[in-house]
Amino acid sequence: MADVDQGSVAPTETSPALDSLNATDTNGTDAVNATVAKFVATPEGTALAYGSLVFMALLPIFFGALRSVTCSKSKNSSDMPETITSRDAARFPIIASCTLFGLYLFFKIFSQEYINMLLSMYFFVLGILALSHTMSPFMNRVVPASVPNKLYQLLFTQGTGESKEEIVNYEFDTRDLFCLVISAVVGVWYILKKHWVANNLFGLAFALNGVELLHLNNVSTGCILLGGLFVYDVFWVFGTNVMVTVAKSFEAPIKLVFPQDLLERGLNASNFAMLGLGDIVIPGIFIALLLRFDVSLKKNTRTYFYTSFLAYIFGLGLTIFVMHTFKAAQPALLYLVPACIGFPVVVALLKGELTELFRYEETPPETEETSPEETTETEKKDQ
Repeated sequence: MADVDQGSVAPTETSPALDSLNATDTNGTDAVNATVAKFVATPEGTALAYGSLVFMALLPIFFGALRSVTCSKSKNSSDMPETITSRDAARFPIIASCTLFGLYLFFKIFSQEYINMLLSMYFFVLGILALSHTMSPFMNRVVPASVPNKLYQLLFTQGTGESKEEIVNYEFDTRDLFCLVISAVVGVWYILKKHWVANNLFGLAFALNGVELLHLNNVSTGCILLGGLFVYDVFWVFGTNVMVTVAKSFEAPIKLVFPQDLLERGLNASNFAMLGLGDIVIPGIFIALLLRFDVSLKKNTRTYFYTSFLAYIFGLGLTIFVMHTFKAAQPALLYLVPACIGFPVVVALLKGELTELFRYEETPPETEETSPEETTETEKKDQ
C-alpha cells in the first residue's frame, strides 16, 4: 500500500515524492498502522489504483500541451501564458524550498485544523476558476450554435483620461457562466464532503491549466527548472522529513488520489494511492514546450512531443517499480527529470537537430508579427 506524498512548491503546484506504507482516509488524514492492519490491498486493487493514477496524470499533460499551442498564439489578455525565464527557473527551487519549510513551521506552530480551513477556502475559489476554464472549450463544442450565447466583459480600470489603466479586462459569455455554475457545485461538494472524486476534478483542472498557461521560453530554461527541482525533490525527501510531514498535514486538492480498495468498498473507499500535481505540471510544461517546438519545425510530425510523453510514462512507471522494490520513499522527479530530458536529447542527436532544439526560443504573441500598417505607424513615430 503505497502513496505519493507531496510538498508545496507554489500556491497551486506541488513537487511530490513517492512514499510507501502510508494510508489515508477520505479527509486526507493519516490512518497510521491501524488502518493498514484492517485492510491489505489486493494485487488487483493496487494495479487498478496505480494504473488509474498514471492514466489521470497523462490526461492533463496531453491535452494541456495541445491547448498550450493555441494559448501561445492567443491575443486575448485573459488567455495569455505566463512565460518562465531562465532567471525564474533558477529561483524557483529556492522559492519552493522556502514555501515548503514555511508550511512546515506553520503546521508545527499553529492548529492544523484552522490552517486547513483557510487553505480549503483558498483552493475552493481557485478550483472553481480552474475547472471552469478547463470546461469552457468542451462546452463550446457540445452546446449547439442555435442556443443563444450573450457576450459579457468584466472591466476594472484605474485613473481617468490618458492616465486610465486597465486592471482587469476579462471577456466571457453565457457558456462560461454555465461552466462556472457547474464548477461551483463541484466546489461545494468538495468543501462539504472532501470526496476523492471532487478532489480529482479540481486536481486535474489545476494540472491542465498549469501545463497550458505556464510556458518555458526555451529548452535551456526547461533544463534549469527541471534540474533545480530534481535537487529540491531529492533533498527534501531523502534529507529531511519536512516534505512528508507537510504532505500528511496538507488538506487541499493538490494531488490526484485513487482508492486501492475500490473493488471492495466502491465510491466509499478510503485507502488511497496518491500522486502530487508537481509530478504532472513540472514535466508537463517541458513536454508542452517540445510540442510547440515540433509545431515550429513545420514538418507535420510530433517526434519530440511523443518521445517526451513516452519518457514520462517510463519515468513514472520506474518510480512506482523502485518504490515497491525497496519499500521506501522515492522522489518521483529523481526518475522523471532524466527521462523527460534525456530521451528527447538523444532523439535530437540522432536526427542532427540538437543545435536547433536548444536554439528554439518562444516569442510572445504580441511581438511575433506586426502588420505593414503597424510598422509604418511605428516608423513615423520614430521619425
